[in-house]
Amino acid sequence: MTPSKGYAAQNETADLAPWTFERREVGAHDILIDIKYCGVCHSDLHQIRNDWFPGIFPMVPGHEIVGIVSSVGAHVKGFKAGDIAAVGCLVDSCKTCSNCHDGLEQYCLNGSVGTYNGKGKDGLPTYGGYSSNIVVREDFALHVSDKLPMAAAAPLLCAGITTYSPLRHWKVGKGHKLAVLGLGGLGHMAVKFGVAFGAEVTVLSTSPNKEAAARALGAHHFVVTTDPAQVAAARGTFDFILDTVSAEHNMAMYLGMLRTNGTHICVGAPSTPHQIPAFSLLGGRKSVAGSGIGGIAETQEMLDYCAEHNIVADIELIDIKDIHTAYERMLKGDVRYRFVIDMATL
Repeated sequence: MTPSKGYAAQNETADLAPWTFERREVGAHDILIDIKYCGVCHSDLHQIRNDWFPGIFPMVPGHEIVGIVSSVGAHVKGFKAGDIAAVGCLVDSCKTCSNCHDGLEQYCLNGSVGTYNGKGKDGLPTYGGYSSNIVVREDFALHVSDKLPMAAAAPLLCAGITTYSPLRHWKVGKGHKLAVLGLGGLGHMAVKFGVAFGAEVTVLSTSPNKEAAARALGAHHFVVTTDPAQVAAARGTFDFILDTVSAEHNMAMYLGMLRTNGTHICVGAPSTPHQIPAFSLLGGRKSVAGSGIGGIAETQEMLDYCAEHNIVADIELIDIKDIHTAYERMLKGDVRYRFVIDMATL
């Protein structure tokens, strides 16, 4: 077995605390990555607290992982020791269903395997990136260009691909008016990608004090959604709304901001179901859609695009011992825009 140490929650009411555990041996098709940085995602907190579904405990969170390959299995062809490598939200899938064949492993019809809070094909729990290392099949590892700072690249593995994938799927670009709902970890990446793809980008936020930051990221417009006059002025404006908010919010109001045939794309995951009045959709042939992360090939495409266009997350680097303070600040929106753990502090 491969020894590892990390921070784990022993149950849904426990704080994260140091924990020593074992990962599987490095198999013929596996690589061992010494983790250098791991991003802190809102979903880490959701899963620790069982907000979405019962968790598997002890739970080591973290699925925005960047590190250095320290060893490789006998049949590994794509990585060597010393390479910069990354792991996102997936570590396995069936690889035989139609979705897997189409490069959509995240939608594996037989169930993809999450980087943490999941069970591998061997039946053993998976443990994430708040840890010293990870063993992963090379098919589910990603290359990170040395042009990208490792710490700031870590959030690309979730916040980056979660926003890149739907914008590419719906072919958002020049000539489109895109609204980004929420300016947090996902939202700030959506702004960067939307602007890079040529869309006219507006940030929708309840916080007037975020306007300067939104414009600094490249947003062309800013709408304060607690101001009825600004909301009224935005009615019928947008081709797409990319909704990154993970808290309950008024879907009818936002659907009113879409043009006819507009699409509201949900990438945030509130713990309570959305309430959507039928006439919010019928009056304009509007659509509500959802999108998860991307597949492995698309995630690599995103990382390569970011290296070419110098796109990374805006981060605050933290010590692992400060994770609970980071969670508290994250819940208050007090981070611009992603916490990243320096695993050297483990």
